[in-house]
Amino acid sequence: MMNPNTLLAIPLLPLAAAVLAGLFGRWIGRTGAHVVTILAVGAAFVLSASVASGLLSGETAPYNGAVYTWLVSDGIRMEVGFLVDQLSVLMMCVVTFVSLCVHIYTIGYMHEDPGYQRFFSYISLFTFAMLMLVMSNNFMQLFFGWEAVGVVSYLLIGFWYTRPSAIFANMKAFLVNRVGDFGFVLGIAGVVYFTGSLDYRDAFAAGPEIAAAKIALTSGTSVSAITLVCICLFIGAMGKSAQVPLHVWLPDSMEGPTPISALIHAATMVTAGIFMVARLSPLFELSETALTFILVIGATTALFMGFLGVINNDIKRVVAYSTLSQLGYMTVALGVSAYGAAIFHLMTHAFFKALLFLAAGSVIIGMHHEQDMRKMGGLAKVMPITAVTCWIGALALIGTPLFSGFYSKDFIIEAVAESHRAGAGYAYFCVLAGVFITALYTFRMVFMTFHGAPRWGQGAVAAHAHDDSAHDDHSHDHDHGHGHGGTPHESPWVVTLPLILLAIPSVLIGAYTVGPVLFGGYFGDAIRVLPANDVLGELSHHFHDPFSFALEAVGHPPFWLALAGVVSAWFVFLRNPQIADAFAARLASLRRVLEQKYYFDWFNEHVIAAGTRALGRGFWKFGDQTVIDGAIVNGSARVVGALAARMRLLQTGFLYSYAFWMVIGLAVLLGWFLVRG
Repeated sequence: MMNPNTLLAIPLLPLAAAVLAGLFGRWIGRTGAHVVTILAVGAAFVLSASVASGLLSGETAPYNGAVYTWLVSDGIRMEVGFLVDQLSVLMMCVVTFVSLCVHIYTIGYMHEDPGYQRFFSYISLFTFAMLMLVMSNNFMQLFFGWEAVGVVSYLLIGFWYTRPSAIFANMKAFLVNRVGDFGFVLGIAGVVYFTGSLDYRDAFAAGPEIAAAKIALTSGTSVSAITLVCICLFIGAMGKSAQVPLHVWLPDSMEGPTPISALIHAATMVTAGIFMVARLSPLFELSETALTFILVIGATTALFMGFLGVINNDIKRVVAYSTLSQLGYMTVALGVSAYGAAIFHLMTHAFFKALLFLAAGSVIIGMHHEQDMRKMGGLAKVMPITAVTCWIGALALIGTPLFSGFYSKDFIIEAVAESHRAGAGYAYFCVLAGVFITALYTFRMVFMTFHGAPRWGQGAVAAHAHDDSAHDDHSHDHDHGHGHGGTPHESPWVVTLPLILLAIPSVLIGAYTVGPVLFGGYFGDAIRVLPANDVLGELSHHFHDPFSFALEAVGHPPFWLALAGVVSAWFVFLRNPQIADAFAARLASLRRVLEQKYYFDWFNEHVIAAGTRALGRGFWKFGDQTVIDGAIVNGSARVVGALAARMRLLQTGFLYSYAFWMVIGLAVLLGWFLVRG
């Protein structure tokens, strides 16, 4: 049996390191801050790998138990507990390995930033929060981890808090996630209402009972309880995993330093929603309506967010829109009950997307703070390690046969083709078209950055000198002492080593794990799929080995669509850039829509935010000033004042007046006695 103390050490080591670096950073110094956090996260990775090894070898059984009871209220136990099974250990290993690479990379990237110790404290704290989320065995701890990663992401996105754009971005991320989290809380409340428990086991056992129940919306209409609960839970995932329309925060989050983009917005935080739906598969499987809703939202995100990457010129934002699109692919897999394929793509995507973000950061370092791809070109000659590793990440992203992304992405597409769920036809079109779009914007970035004629001469690369008017969307990282101006150069080894470490699994891990993870029963009871929905089970009949599947891919549409995307990017953006300019001029209206990001930001700012402000002004002007201050407070004072003014007329100050009124009063009193007598 697993040792609970070992499991407890995995999240607590990064937490302890975060406290040391954050509260005692002045005393332990910059070196002490990165040493203690890297050792803690490295130890957490080693422990996670050992737990995974014991579990997969059969030496230990999955662990599901409480380690601490916080409180008991009305029979509901609120506990810190761990559920460590095949799904959990996969996430634990991915989170700790990517976090370790990012910690090492940060030494080079942030080495002259004045907030060096604070940054290491934040990323170590984030690792703790994510581990608590993926290891939880109850909804309370899940929600704690869920909110904790949101809070730390707020701190990290706004790390350079003197920049107004960073403060705007972290507040935007925080508020958009609060919208999703409101639905998430309602979903958890629904589970507690029907089960009287926060424990996963109780919720899964009560699934059929919840599925049979109805919730009245009005006196004449009701909705399936399981559908309402699952949609509310998924709304939480829409916020965290940036699905349309709650996706607007993720591109702006590029205002944070590049290591944050790799850690939070490629490998961990944004995949929390995907993990949550897979973990709660016993509930989601009971609602066809909820799964259809998930399928359509994911397909829309996968295709339409990819379009935005084609017109963007900021290297980090292109990768950010790629993340949005790939999260859509994972969500599509959830929608067709291919939970295993979603988690598999989550794992492979974590490696190659973190690689691409860190490669983008390496380019930014080498280019002395420049992020506009139109001011790059020809960097492969001066930054060979960055160029090669970026090529590997790009090939994995577009689904090149034998690379890791090929297996995870192709099986999602195959699963959608196999599904008969409502919306599957629309989703299949979106994920197929998304293959071409992904290859187009990915290799547009690669060719514009690393190939062609250099465009960084004649003072184009000067520190902190940017042609902001040339940016469609910009968020510039700080140059942390890597020089100012001059010729681009390769990054130091603390930057390139993580690139190499991430490039290895980006190539190999897909082929080595696709068989056992998707078709070998790896997840066991961690993921439950109804027999009628088991699309991966159907695909298993056609899978023999990874190399045969890679050869067969030549006859599949995704291969040719990806190839067409690469060739189009080469022909249009590298060989004949005037064609791109001609298309942009001819399709000016479409380009305007894409540059405005489908007007989601405009709608949020001018309709939702403006409407909320107008409502607030209305409450202030009418409710506060007119009703409370005007009518109740000042109005009552005016009434009393007016009454007092009338009463004051009786107070003349003359003795004969008072004597007159006394006589009148005595006469009235005598008259009253006479009437009664």
